Amino acid sequence: MPENLRTHPEPNLMETIAVIDFETTGLWPDAGARATEIAVVLVREGRIVDRYQSLMNARVPIPYFITQLTGISNAMIRRAPPAAEVMRQAAEFIGDCPLIAHNAAFDRQFLDAELARIHQYRRREFACTVLLARRLYPDAPNHKLGTLVEYAGLPVTGRAHRALADAEMTAHLLLRMETDLKTRHGLAEISHALLCRLQRTSRTALNAGIERYRKQTPRR
Repeated sequence: MPENLRTHPEPNLMETIAVIDFETTGLWPDAGARATEIAVVLVREGRIVDRYQSLMNARVPIPYFITQLTGISNAMIRRAPPAAEVMRQAAEFIGDCPLIAHNAAFDRQFLDAELARIHQYRRREFACTVLLARRLYPDAPNHKLGTLVEYAGLPVTGRAHRALADAEMTAHLLLRMETDLKTRHGLAEISHALLCRLQRTSRTALNAGIERYRKQTPRR
């Protein structure tokens, strides 16, 4: 991990959070899978403020079952810009924003792998809406993105398993989580630092964890 990867920055109540989603040729970059599409949705002060999306050509064939799942074909990828070009644009768009994804372990490994190919690295840590949903919505049927969107009555922003639609739905889920945390616990603002802390907290210790955070956070 680079020394300047900031995992526990001071809370910034005006921060912009980057919600990221990848579509890929497989599950593991270490096994040769590459990204085929990336989307980044920026969230600030309770709303979506900007978006970036692009297909990307890594010159790796897409398996048939992936095309069936995502709708992304080899013909589409052949017309897409090179992966390195897309990742440079995406990295500039993300900048120094803290990161969020649904099942962040998946997107984190692809972000790290694709950035490494252009000799860049991730600057901030991820929060994960799957881990947060398990703590905040234990009564949901499961914690897949589509299920949570239906459970919480959130907007369906496009076809599932396309990067921009999934990133936007994750962004709406994040905003609902922020609203619910404020309502349930009387918090004025929700920082990325708090989300990272809560995803490591057991469901039974959630209230105590929020209270400790409240006491440790400087009043502004």
